[in-house]
Amino acid sequence: MADETSLVQPLSLSAQVAAARSGDLPLQDLIDQTLTRWDAVNPLIRAMLPDPRLRERLSSEAADAAARWPVPSQRPPLYGAMVAVKDIFNVQRMPTRAGSAVPPESFSGREADVVARLREAGALVLGKAVTTEFAYFAPGATANPHHREHTPGGSSSGSAAAVAAGIAPLALGSQTVGSVVRPASFCGVVGFKPSYDRIPTGGTLYYSPSVDTVGYFVQGVADAALVAASVLLGWREGEDAEAPVPRVGIPIGNFLDQAGDDMRAALDEAANRLATAGMTVEEAMTLHDIEDINVRHRNLTTREFAETHQERYDKYGAMFRPQSAQLYEAGLDISAADAEAGRASRIALRQRLHERMDRAGVDVWLAPSAVGPAPHGLHSTGDPAMNLPWTHAGMPVISLPFGDVAGLPLGLSLVGRFGHDETLLGQAAMVEAALAAGG
Repeated sequence: MADETSLVQPLSLSAQVAAARSGDLPLQDLIDQTLTRWDAVNPLIRAMLPDPRLRERLSSEAADAAARWPVPSQRPPLYGAMVAVKDIFNVQRMPTRAGSAVPPESFSGREADVVARLREAGALVLGKAVTTEFAYFAPGATANPHHREHTPGGSSSGSAAAVAAGIAPLALGSQTVGSVVRPASFCGVVGFKPSYDRIPTGGTLYYSPSVDTVGYFVQGVADAALVAASVLLGWREGEDAEAPVPRVGIPIGNFLDQAGDDMRAALDEAANRLATAGMTVEEAMTLHDIEDINVRHRNLTTREFAETHQERYDKYGAMFRPQSAQLYEAGLDISAADAEAGRASRIALRQRLHERMDRAGVDVWLAPSAVGPAPHGLHSTGDPAMNLPWTHAGMPVISLPFGDVAGLPLGLSLVGRFGHDETLLGQAAMVEAALAAGG
């Protein structure tokens, strides 16, 4: 088994698919490499769920892909990409358990749209990644590869840890409050949550359909852009290349006051590096009513959680973990009017943030991806407060690793305008380079 110092291993998606597409790395050799890493580190971090047919299934998928695309020049952009899939997405011939003791047939259905899109782009499904129960707060067994006594975050815990540990170069997650951006920050990887509904959610176990967003984890912005071009709807060719140097806004006030000292220090250092690189960085007071936004978002998502799980709870409620059962019961007490107010609030907040960006003359917001580094212990997945308003507004967010505290990573969020995911990715590449150059 790997020792503690070797649990973190960056794995480039771009390099993996380039080698597989060219034929320099035959798919069967790639499977051998991948499963060697799995066997070395997964017993220690428990990111991936066991699969008794793992090698047999992967070999079969690889043989099908090689037969379908025998000519290297005709292979699709993610040919050979090993993808870890959060266990709320349905995958053909694999059970969905959603981190729960509830029988898997309760979650059965057609393969998730995003998984089907990845397959069409040439990816191979490595396996299911551990999730908190029903993508809420009841944690699974996954440990943070940077320090196994600390949480990897949630609810996409196994997905973030699998990418950080080099088991997979790409992993699917989902976000209802902060379930992509926060674990990306805790695990020191890039996490991308697109604009709401930019990636189709069919075939997914919903928490709150009005806000649930499919996202993913990779090692760098270039990898995030490669996946976006393969799975996002309506990718506009060249928009990322035409993205102007971003004017960056820091959202000061009540929202930023929720962040801890370590994150505030990292944000200040990042702002200095971007300014040194020639970018305009402006502080702008915004989100003064963050407490009200938080309440409206939680009312909406909690009510929809209860609606999503009503039949399941009636039949299997005794199998729900206490946190999930309490959330379900709380959802029954939230009125339809309060939930509708939450839905209306999403659009109003989006418009208000866009207008604030216009007045401040900024293209993107730069904010902490979490209140601080990953907390100690595996009983909690951390506080999603720094993610909530962006998710509520449905705006695209990419979390970039930046700094650490005693070996535990920190991450910063770059938030773009709704629907302009390509521009955000293009500008994130500039920010990534500027942050690295200042170190």
